[in-house]
Amino acid sequence: MSTYLKHAVRYARAHTVVSAIATIIVLGGGYIAYSKIFAPSEPVKYVLGTVTKEDIASTVTGSGQVSASNQVDIKPKASGEIVSIVVAEGQTVSADAAIAYIDSTDAQKAVRDAKTALDSAKLALAKLQKPADTLSITQAQNAIAKARETEQNAKDDQASAYDDGFTDVANTFTDIPAVMTGLKNVVFGFEAGLGGTSQWNIDFYGGKINSFHNDSSGTALSTDIKSKYESAKSAYDKAFAAYKATSRQSDTSAVETTIQQTSDAVTALSEALKAMHNIIRVYEDTLDSNVSPPAAVSAHLASINTYTATTNTRLSALRAALQTIKDSRQAILDAGRSIAEGEAQLQKLRDGTDTLDLQSAELTVQQRQNTLMDAQNALSDYSIRTPFAGTIAKLDIHKGDTVSPATLAAIIVTKQQLAELSLNEVDAAKVQVGEKTTLTFDAIDELSISGDVASIDTIGTVSQGVVTYTVKVGFDAQDSRVKTGMTVNASIVTAEKSEVLVVPSSAVKKQGSESYVLVVDTAPQERAPGGVELDKAPVRTVVETGISNDTETEIISGLREGQVVVIRTITSGTEAAASQGGIFAGPQQRGGTSGNVRVRVQ
Repeated sequence: MSTYLKHAVRYARAHTVVSAIATIIVLGGGYIAYSKIFAPSEPVKYVLGTVTKEDIASTVTGSGQVSASNQVDIKPKASGEIVSIVVAEGQTVSADAAIAYIDSTDAQKAVRDAKTALDSAKLALAKLQKPADTLSITQAQNAIAKARETEQNAKDDQASAYDDGFTDVANTFTDIPAVMTGLKNVVFGFEAGLGGTSQWNIDFYGGKINSFHNDSSGTALSTDIKSKYESAKSAYDKAFAAYKATSRQSDTSAVETTIQQTSDAVTALSEALKAMHNIIRVYEDTLDSNVSPPAAVSAHLASINTYTATTNTRLSALRAALQTIKDSRQAILDAGRSIAEGEAQLQKLRDGTDTLDLQSAELTVQQRQNTLMDAQNALSDYSIRTPFAGTIAKLDIHKGDTVSPATLAAIIVTKQQLAELSLNEVDAAKVQVGEKTTLTFDAIDELSISGDVASIDTIGTVSQGVVTYTVKVGFDAQDSRVKTGMTVNASIVTAEKSEVLVVPSSAVKKQGSESYVLVVDTAPQERAPGGVELDKAPVRTVVETGISNDTETEIISGLREGQVVVIRTITSGTEAAASQGGIFAGPQQRGGTSGNVRVRVQ
């Protein structure tokens, strides 16, 4: 035994308690580490909720005092020109009585348009909901048959066009060789009455024009004709070679190419003839009026005219054949699309309305209803009304005035009690005059009084950098227990919707500007409060949200009633327990915890 080991043994024997403690520490630490490393991971659990169709209200809450004043400013909700005033100062009015009207032409048009759009959406929905009848199926079948007939006619036209086109090519190469030869003789011949044996006819014409104009314009014209003749000759040779290699039995692409090349050749020949005709005319213009052109010139011009007529006839036929081929090809494509669409429509009629199409149409109706409701609400803002019964103490507007929500229209004095609330700028922006309110009082248990928002300050009050706005709420009922100055709590309904799709607000997640929920395809029947395990991971689904409150959020699109969504995700992990007291106690000794649960809301 080594010296060091002997010393360790003697030390352990002399300090048995310390050695025991050290051994326990080592073993305990090893056990804790082993437990953390090899402990089985707990499965993820999901707390689930269901997409339901319910009424939903969005509210703003605030607090304040019962006001000592019963005077309220009346301001318009919309901007525009005052077209009518129906009260006078000192007049007693009832609650929600009109005192003036603002020009509402545009708002009325918006309501009409919204009604029309809603009616159209309802008709589309009714059409989808109505099962296909025999007449509709027969009409679809007839449409398919007609499209097939159109397709066959187009194919027949195309076949005739290829055959007629090939005939036109054959006729072209019967007539055009003589035209090519004749043009060559006119351009490159040696007429005795012109240039004789020493000069081509075209150079004679060019030279005479140069002499008359004392420039090289004639040379330019003759050079242009030579170039166009060579182009026509090259195109002619190419087309003739294709014609010799093609027959009526060749595939349609080869026939069409031959027709196109022949058309191109005749077009080039026509351009050369035109140029030759022009130079002869220019030459004739150089002669004195009392001098007749040589007989050869007149003969050339007559020949060119004859050649041009032949060329135009052949070119017209070739182009007509090509156009017929093009039109029939497009007609075949159009007919094919019509057949496919008709067959799909017929199958759809036989299968019945697609569920997604029906849901989309229902959603469109709901959206159009909401749009109409918004337009109607906006239209109602064009009448300036009293928030409650009272006396018009002051009238500050006249017919023809232009007003806005910042304009003081009138002051009303009432016997009703008022609550003055203080709202921050975010909440104040959501509140509008006339919105329903529920009032409760700290000093009077179980007392709840309904009311309406009577006025909202246009200009806020700034205190220590915080902006607040005073909102006055009129009581719908009086209670003798309510005293001036009492603390009042208010819940103002800023938006309400009936029978809309809603989910728990915690189910809606945000990523950038996009909202989404996690949808469960197959959910277990039993749903424990602590969450359930899923066989299949939930699917992220993008949604469009509407109004919301502390507990629920409206879903405008992306979900349907009855779907199951994830409210939150729970991940459980067990941590090693720290012993109570003793030297094993770490930082958590006095807490005595044996584990913890972490909840992750995604």
